[in-house]
Amino acid sequence: MCELLGMSANVPTDICFSFAGLLRRGGETGPHGDGWGIAFYDGKACRTFHDPQPSADSEIAKFVRSYPIKSRIAISHIRRANRGRVSLENTHPFTRELWGRSWTFAHNGQLRGIKRWPLEYYRPIGGTDSEHAFCWMLDQLRARWKDAPKPTVLDSAIRDLCRQIEALGVFNLLLSDSRSLYCHCSSRLSLLTRRAPFGHATLIDEDLKVDFASETSPDDVVTVVATRPLTKDETWTELARGTLSVLRGGELVG
Repeated sequence: MCELLGMSANVPTDICFSFAGLLRRGGETGPHGDGWGIAFYDGKACRTFHDPQPSADSEIAKFVRSYPIKSRIAISHIRRANRGRVSLENTHPFTRELWGRSWTFAHNGQLRGIKRWPLEYYRPIGGTDSEHAFCWMLDQLRARWKDAPKPTVLDSAIRDLCRQIEALGVFNLLLSDSRSLYCHCSSRLSLLTRRAPFGHATLIDEDLKVDFASETSPDDVVTVVATRPLTKDETWTELARGTLSVLRGGELVG
């Protein structure tokens, strides 16, 4: 299956270190060579980069890694195709507008029968089950509320939609509306929060080490979510299967 990477922080933060570890899994230390993408939020909008080439060999990925874009929320995905051909339109994360905000969605797993679920407003551009599920979720939210509800109300609605979709198969999800990072664990997803006192961290997939104490301030809080742990000298927590975790400002709020 594909691999996911997400970040939620209380201050604009770059994800270059974690992204460097994920890239190697896209065709070098892992088999996920069917494309990659990343989205960085800046306010209500996001800037995205996609490439159907393996991330380990991608010139675009090298550029993103070397250019420290700072964001409070970021979502990345490396793909191992099982539904939908290898192409730009099938490369996660997918983005759409709802309630005047950019929504971003990345998923791994298979959802049997999701394409039989009717769509009203949003339409997939590519042929993946994932994008159809994303369009269906936004359709449900758009039909329920004309304007964005309170975050806690939205949290509950997204949790319910995830339960419905998970009934079709494996639904590991990263989703954001620019305010929150939603992380649904169906089979495998791990989480790590960095806060003061900060220490050193070493990547598993690349000979790269960083001292976060020299890169951060004492008030910084940064939470990283990944399919598999990216560092070998930090304590990652596996999320419980069938649960939705909600992050705002780097903190777990649900």
